[in-house]
Amino acid sequence: MAGGSSDVTTTPAWSGAFDRGSLQSVLTLPLEQVRSWAFEGSTGAGVKVAVVDSGVDGDHPRVGGVAGGVAFVLDDQAEHGYVEVPGPHEDLVGHGTACAAIIRSIAPDVEIYSARVLGANLKGRGALLHAGIEWSVEQGMHVTNLSLSSKAEAMFAPLHAVADQAYFSGTVLVCAANNLPGPTYPSQYSSVVSVAARPGADQLALAYNAHPPVEFGARGIDVDVAWTGRGSITATGNSFAAPHVSGMVALMRSKHPWLTPFQVKAVLHAASDNSVRG
Repeated sequence: MAGGSSDVTTTPAWSGAFDRGSLQSVLTLPLEQVRSWAFEGSTGAGVKVAVVDSGVDGDHPRVGGVAGGVAFVLDDQAEHGYVEVPGPHEDLVGHGTACAAIIRSIAPDVEIYSARVLGANLKGRGALLHAGIEWSVEQGMHVTNLSLSSKAEAMFAPLHAVADQAYFSGTVLVCAANNLPGPTYPSQYSSVVSVAARPGADQLALAYNAHPPVEFGARGIDVDVAWTGRGSITATGNSFAAPHVSGMVALMRSKHPWLTPFQVKAVLHAASDNSVRG
């Protein structure tokens, strides 16, 4: 599985669609002051956000606590090849902590939950990713951040099914595209909010790609992110763009809790920098 990491030295795949020279205007719904309506005055209160990743260090000052979580651990003797260990757990890499801290910086009053599915090498099996998404749906998460994805063709159908389950259950899946070219799942599915990195300092800046599958571009180039040891690093990757969008979705769903996943995507489209009214 992959999504983005701290050692990316080139521009992540899919990011080129959001370059100034290639970004096209897109027609949007005739909504007045959509960014103000969607985000202004919201803190994310009442919204549950799952970070499906390498774990989250709740003690990191930028994370500000974790409300709960679960670790999925490989076990070849178990029925499904892994066991579910509920409760507190560490971040094995720093990647999940980085994502959680970005979300917290945008939506300070969200409840963050950690579903650890990656190991110390920032890799894991597709079955664990599937289990983490399924857990987030069963726990009634409003938003699930997936700064990872699977290249395995065998996982296409199972991940598609659980992504649809999330969509119809009201859990918004925000998924980073892989940093390398080629299809990965679930970022290719229309039921998720797919994200790639673009430069800039504005945490709420957003652009829409007129030629998906990757639909949205958000801040993800040279970002100062939280990391292990209560420290920080400067990192680039689609992984760090996704939690910016997860934070925006949390603001939106806190302020307008009745929004369905497809309505959330429509509002994000309308709030994009390159959206113009027809």
